[in-house]
Amino acid sequence: MYEDFFALKEKPFGVNPDPRFLFSTDETEEALACLTYGVIDRRGFIQLTGEVGTGKTTILNLFLDWLSESKVPTAFVFNPRLGVEEFFDYVLADFGIACESTSKGQKLARLNDWLLQGYRMSKTAVLVIDEAQDLSMELMEEARLLTNLETHTEKLLQIVLSGQPELEDKLRHPQLRQLRQRITLKCRTRALTLDETLGYISSRLLTAGREGDSPFSPDAIAEIYRYSKGIPRLINLLCDHALITAYAQGHLWVMAESVKQIATEFDLQSAGALRGMSTEHGHEETHIEQETE
Repeated sequence: MYEDFFALKEKPFGVNPDPRFLFSTDETEEALACLTYGVIDRRGFIQLTGEVGTGKTTILNLFLDWLSESKVPTAFVFNPRLGVEEFFDYVLADFGIACESTSKGQKLARLNDWLLQGYRMSKTAVLVIDEAQDLSMELMEEARLLTNLETHTEKLLQIVLSGQPELEDKLRHPQLRQLRQRITLKCRTRALTLDETLGYISSRLLTAGREGDSPFSPDAIAEIYRYSKGIPRLINLLCDHALITAYAQGHLWVMAESVKQIATEFDLQSAGALRGMSTEHGHEETHIEQETE
């Protein structure tokens, strides 16, 4: 809609987690390094957590691209609400393992044989489970038991559990203590700082083909940060609609007032408003300058 108007080749703030638009921070680099190292070193369970909209899926997509390029067999479970039988059927199918038996024991035996064959050829396999905070206790236990597929020295299957912070809370349940103890690597995503938000917006515009100055005024970027609280998904929402509004009005620049109006339409509270609410409930107020350090 507005691409030609703003000298863009494509939309810079789409909702899809496109790895091309990944904005590199210390945390994203650490997360990718953690995931790749965990696979290479056969560490078994790896945990990736972060708030909604902070880029976990984008990091997973980049990780999955690396696995594909490295020819590492991968199964990606994106529906955590599967039953146990459905879960095993899906994992075997995604790995490309044929098993005609309906017996869970036979499926595990077939998976174990397949993993051992790969191990003899110095290959490993990776199971990625997204939205893992929604896994049932039963399915969590089944995932733990999969790490019993091992040699005397190494795990045959590497499992990545990716989810919201509730995953960390869930793993503290006494029933899951054995699983929690088997997680050998942990990494997290977080919201961006104000400076990172500026870099994030500039990076996405550049990737989308924009040359020259950003169409976002400094005040507009400050408002985008204030209402998004540095969460990339909300930054995308505000930026995309701000560009649509500017295009509709024939303006080449996005101003702060436009961002405020969009935030109001989407019922987004500013970071300042949230801090005020926290203070009313007896929590210490934190200034935005301190948050961006």
